[in-house]
Amino acid sequence: MFGLLGIALAVLAIVVGHLLGGGELTRLINPPSAVIVLGGTLAAGLVQAPRQDFARAWRLVLQAFRSAPPDLPGGLQRLRDWCLLARRKGLVALEEETEHCNDPFIVSGLQLLADGRTPEMIRSVLEVELIASEQRDLQAVRLLESLAGYAPTLGIIGTVLGLMQVMANLAQPELLGLGIATAFVSTIYGVALANLLLIPTANKIKRGIQARSQYREMIMDGLLYIAEGQGPEVIRQRLHGYLEDSDAT
Repeated sequence: MFGLLGIALAVLAIVVGHLLGGGELTRLINPPSAVIVLGGTLAAGLVQAPRQDFARAWRLVLQAFRSAPPDLPGGLQRLRDWCLLARRKGLVALEEETEHCNDPFIVSGLQLLADGRTPEMIRSVLEVELIASEQRDLQAVRLLESLAGYAPTLGIIGTVLGLMQVMANLAQPELLGLGIATAFVSTIYGVALANLLLIPTANKIKRGIQARSQYREMIMDGLLYIAEGQGPEVIRQRLHGYLEDSDAT
């Protein structure tokens, strides 16, 4: 929600600045320019990336603006609870905990632990899942960054097309000023799309990926400590470094 507020504030700043400079709001509305910039940017992305990257990028965008960051203190508490449960009822009891998890990574880790796999095997499997998932997400982010590079260029193309139409009507000089002003709306659309939406969103998603990877690394280390037979207090002390100072107090 905070990110959407930032985007809205940026758009508002442009509109208010335009109005304060004596411009009219209708001058910023140009459907042909929007079609050129949005359609051309999307088409360039379709040439570059497969459908899976688009689907993942869209999912990550929604996740970035809807989901809260991972709860590291809550994750540490879950690990301590799992450790106590494993000590009371054995590692097999952790299999029931998979029904309460919606993260496939954690489900996989708990299942491996419940199956009695060695710590080395658990680490090997989870590290592969962690790296593979992170790389797929980063590939989708790179698609957004590429779209941010295409958008200003498509804006320039839209401006050139608009200027071509202006030059074709030199017989009506009274319309030249308005035509030139309208043509440059495409450039505004392209630059704004890249710098107010695509680039900030890509950076926000990368921050989310980093936070999610850190959370999963903590979970993985905790599950390994449980597999080694460590106690809950030892787990808390060893994983304390994952928490920020404000979370640790």
